[in-house]
Amino acid sequence: MKLLIRNGHLLDPGSGLDAPGDVAIADGRVLALGQIPADFEPTQTLDAQGCIVMPGLVDLAVRLREPGHEHEGMLASELAASVAGGVTSLVCPPDTDPVLDEPGLVEMLRFRAQSQHQARVLPLGALTRGLKGEVLTEMLQLFEAGCVGFSQAEVGIANTQVLMRAMQYARSFGYTVWLRPQELHLGKGVAASGPLATRMGLSGVPVAAETIALHTIFELVRATGARVHICRLSSAAGVQLLRQAKADGLPVTGDVSINSLHLTDMDVGYFDSRTRLNPPLRQQRDRDALRQALQDGTIDALVSDHMPVGADEKELPFAEAEPGATGLELLLSLAVKWARDSDLPLVEALACVTNRSAAVLAASQGAAQGGMGRLAVGAKADICVFDPQSAWTVQADALRSQSKHTPFSGYELPARVQATLVGGRLAYQAAAAQAA
Repeated sequence: MKLLIRNGHLLDPGSGLDAPGDVAIADGRVLALGQIPADFEPTQTLDAQGCIVMPGLVDLAVRLREPGHEHEGMLASELAASVAGGVTSLVCPPDTDPVLDEPGLVEMLRFRAQSQHQARVLPLGALTRGLKGEVLTEMLQLFEAGCVGFSQAEVGIANTQVLMRAMQYARSFGYTVWLRPQELHLGKGVAASGPLATRMGLSGVPVAAETIALHTIFELVRATGARVHICRLSSAAGVQLLRQAKADGLPVTGDVSINSLHLTDMDVGYFDSRTRLNPPLRQQRDRDALRQALQDGTIDALVSDHMPVGADEKELPFAEAEPGATGLELLLSLAVKWARDSDLPLVEALACVTNRSAAVLAASQGAAQGGMGRLAVGAKADICVFDPQSAWTVQADALRSQSKHTPFSGYELPARVQATLVGGRLAYQAAAAQAA
């Protein structure tokens, strides 16, 4: 199939491309940018007048809830939400039911995802069997089955010796370990420690829960040489530790969620369970530090932290509600909003959800082949077309995700996706664009 995207403004954060032009696509890859060969005869044409044409978004933290939690989300609904949000590649943590600790389970998930013909699903394998923190998984077999790294998801490892051995094993094969820094016992609260949590009578999660875990992780990185990706930093103190680790030359990267980048503990309001999240929303000084760290590159990527939660689990008193929120369809708009709020060039903000995210994956062997996160000749034609001038209001019922719960419900956000291509195939097109 040959497809032509015409009249758009091309934007590739990885190369600095920022100019009007057309895109020719053939056999699932970008054939030409800007000037199109005279003999190119497309079978389909997409008019991108007034729109930005950029690489498809790469989201490093997406739970699809299948297998095991189909009442909260299914592959069909969540992958449809993905392409509606311009996300063409996503990383799925291993805390499904059953846990992704066997090659057959990974292969089944990948097969089911590929059959949807939507976004690319890149699974993380479990670091320990059943995520119990006791026995290491067969990482080599899981990698060969398609895993791009290894993680404990939200489950900490109590035995530091097990974590060290896991990192030694990963280092020997060149794999990346993905860890959410939270000390096992201090992290059991439901809100960030501080005046607000105290006033509301909510059990707190101190910043020390993050920093103690980070100190442990970074010392083990020094000892083993393993590459580690820090998932969803939430505090100013955590940012400083990551900055120092990078300055020391440690092979570490990090990301932050759209929730922590835009919200603070004050958004909890009157026990709004939509803001019951992991990690918990912290104070404004933490949010400001996270924004600065994402801007200066200390934090590598911005993620949706998409976590579908069913109504029965979410519409409960704050402390009893299941943590999580839908975010796939909001990632692009919230990246653009951050750019505008911070007077940041749009191309720099979009780098945090395209080539910089892809670079994190590229650190794992074979995980980011084919120019993921790039709009370049020869790269896979994973493309997002969005209208930067179109504003929209987040309405829960209009979201394609099976879960409708988000702390951004009612927000007016900039930038609306008009079309998403995955491997040169039109996976999503907005109704207005279809009508045009």
